[in-house]
Amino acid sequence: MHAVLKSCSCAALALAALAAHAQALSLPEAQRRALERSRQLAAQDSAVRASREMAVAAGQLPDPVLKAGIDNLPVTGEDRFSTTSDFMTMRRIGVMQELTRSEKRALRAQRFEREADKSVAEKAAIAASIERGTALAWLERYYAEVMLKVIGEQIGQVKGEIAAADAAYRGGRGSQADVIGAHGTLAALEDKASEMRRRVLVGGANLARWVGEGADAPLAPPPPMESVRLDEAELELDLVHHPDIAVLARQEDLATAEARVAQASRNPDWTVELAYQQRGPAFSNMVSVGISVPLPWDRGNRQDREIASKLAMAEQARAQREELLRAHAGEVRALLIEWQNGRERLVRYEKDLVPLAAERSRAALAAYQGGRAGITDLLLARRNETELRLQAVQLEMETARLWAQLNFLIPAGHRETRQ
Repeated sequence: MHAVLKSCSCAALALAALAAHAQALSLPEAQRRALERSRQLAAQDSAVRASREMAVAAGQLPDPVLKAGIDNLPVTGEDRFSTTSDFMTMRRIGVMQELTRSEKRALRAQRFEREADKSVAEKAAIAASIERGTALAWLERYYAEVMLKVIGEQIGQVKGEIAAADAAYRGGRGSQADVIGAHGTLAALEDKASEMRRRVLVGGANLARWVGEGADAPLAPPPPMESVRLDEAELELDLVHHPDIAVLARQEDLATAEARVAQASRNPDWTVELAYQQRGPAFSNMVSVGISVPLPWDRGNRQDREIASKLAMAEQARAQREELLRAHAGEVRALLIEWQNGRERLVRYEKDLVPLAAERSRAALAAYQGGRAGITDLLLARRNETELRLQAVQLEMETARLWAQLNFLIPAGHRETRQ
């Protein structure tokens, strides 16, 4: 019976552990929630839809114009204000239609399609920014909690050493200075713990700004950070897909489309008008047909100037895109160097610095317990170990932040992950 109860208890503990892990907030889950609750993305979807609706409208002929009026109405003499007495007086109703060429309508529709493409690129830029911001907030809280845990472990050890120092002092084997020094070390650690709790709360508040409810849930382990989606050898090819650069590329396409519309507008659209004119009962009714053609008499200062303006805007967007590409390439190369250096230093901390500090603490503890060293030596070794462990966590956090800035710089799917 006892074995059965023990088995059930183990199963319950395993299920509880699985449930706790399932409820933990992972970095990909936090990013998914942030993207789902973003109103900026919904706004961009509306902008895309608006442009595409306008593209359909721009491809249609203008609405016909209904025209009605009275021609040649007398205002003096015996027949004044009579619509039937004078043979020249006509009640007129007609329709007028502007005949916009199909090529021009297609170019206008393409102009709004390019605007929709620009809104899509802006949405990708917003999504990348949300993913990056969420990752930085998640990592901030995660590593603050790790630092708080490190300090908590050291506080527990120092409290044990304080108890031992008090016992030694009461037994005449230690000095009061040792006890005071131990209490001073404890106070310093508790102050650091207070600072770390503040950072945990700030990290949680920053994370809540992105994910909303559930930001205070336990955090899952971080994802692997040994690779990013960039390759230094092909960096400029990768950065073509950078959201900011993609937005400028779409802006260039939009300006080029507007220039094509302006070029098509050099040839004016004709307008056809048909009217039915009714006269008095003694006179015959009439039909009129007319064509209106704008006369571009000053193309050099009007249509040609507009075309030149649109072409200049396209050239401006092209120059801005090329300059931004160079700037981002330099910034990203610097980030890659810092990230790779951080990974190299982390290996040194993990293999050499932290283990040596821990070994020194164990040696100081053994010497203190054997009466060969004072508690001051032990506390100094403990302090050195704590500082190195905190430095390691701080370095890991900074390296993780660099990884997030690099890995979520370009939307997923454009390039394979790089080592």
